[in-house]
Amino acid sequence: MTTHYQRRGTVAVLQIDNPPINGLGHVTRKALIDGLGHALNDEEVHAIVITGTGKVFSGGADIKEFNTPAALAEPSLLQVIDNVERSVKPVIAAVNGVCMGGGLELALGCHYRIATQDALLALPEVKIGLLPGAGGTQRLPRAIGADKALQMIGSGEPVGAGDALKQGLVARIVPNTSFTGVLEFAGEIARKSKHPKLRDQATALPAGQAIDAFISAARAQAAQRSRGLPAPIRCIEAVEAALKLPFEQGLALERKFFIELVQSNESKALRHVFFSERAASKIPDVPDTTRARAIDSAGVIGFGTMGGGIAMSFANAGIPVIVFEKDQAALDRGLAMCRRNWEATAKKGRLTMDQVEQRVALLTSTLDFNALAAADIVIEAAYEDMAVKQDVFKRLDAVVKRGAILATNTSTLDVDQIAAATTRPQDVIGTHFF
Repeated sequence: MTTHYQRRGTVAVLQIDNPPINGLGHVTRKALIDGLGHALNDEEVHAIVITGTGKVFSGGADIKEFNTPAALAEPSLLQVIDNVERSVKPVIAAVNGVCMGGGLELALGCHYRIATQDALLALPEVKIGLLPGAGGTQRLPRAIGADKALQMIGSGEPVGAGDALKQGLVARIVPNTSFTGVLEFAGEIARKSKHPKLRDQATALPAGQAIDAFISAARAQAAQRSRGLPAPIRCIEAVEAALKLPFEQGLALERKFFIELVQSNESKALRHVFFSERAASKIPDVPDTTRARAIDSAGVIGFGTMGGGIAMSFANAGIPVIVFEKDQAALDRGLAMCRRNWEATAKKGRLTMDQVEQRVALLTSTLDFNALAAADIVIEAAYEDMAVKQDVFKRLDAVVKRGAILATNTSTLDVDQIAAATTRPQDVIGTHFF
């Protein structure tokens, strides 16, 4: 069972239950169509709620189905959403937590959207070389305006419930812990005689902004950021269609772009990376009950090109990092290099200067080896010399708190030999940054 059907008074609740992300694979799509039909045929049902189990509404389409028969099997996600949108009874998306990709497209097909306080909504397809392929590029601009929609679609980044409410993406925020607020909203909606469909709404830009100028500026910015990748440009062209074309024509163009991108080498490569990164994090002989170690602070030994790059990686992730060097001149050079690299990124439009300063503020340089003591992970980026590295790890073993991860960035040396210099070899790992 991938979707549960339940009557709550005069409200039918369709709850997607397809862990881990409540993916909208073929079986789930069929279950949603069946549940919707059941609710429409029940005279006692006045409103329909679609939600998910746990803390996930839906993480979207199952990308493992791409280029498989299941991806083409009916009902497609487009057909599911079309059925939802054309429902004569109001359909409410109760977004409980994560709502991504096809999950958000399904929510956009509903007449109303409400969200829990911890909801995250996104159309992240551009990150795997695609664009939303089930109406997202056409309905989102009609929901929140083309400028805000293009920010979401072009970046793939999520918005929280508060921002979604301000933008008009959701109509109400309800408590995480109770379904009562959802049922109350459904009861209010059921009393209305008409229910909005995003397909019937116009797409707008902020007052005074011309469409062609807006699209031209978006293209220029994407050209700087995308480095020749086709998906960001297609996202812009699809949103342009939402501004200029009738809904059905825009939807057809979106579908054309989606099929083109699915078959592109760029998207195939990005999807390969997507799956490979997740496979790499799953070590077969590590029990599922193994607890992950929290990384809230980091240390780096060495502030050369490699050490500086590692420190930047932590700062980019929002993690404070302490960098140790043996002399002040090396620390000064390292800090200057990091700032220079971030400022170069800002000039290309990929960071704001505020973001540059936020990252710089996360870097602390030190000549005191003991300053590394409280770090949750320390990465050594010293010379490729076994004696040097073993000496560094002996010192780390004596200084850094128990339970911290001690990591070497070596490319050629035996990590086990380096770990043998400590009294806690189980905490020593190899890491690589390129």
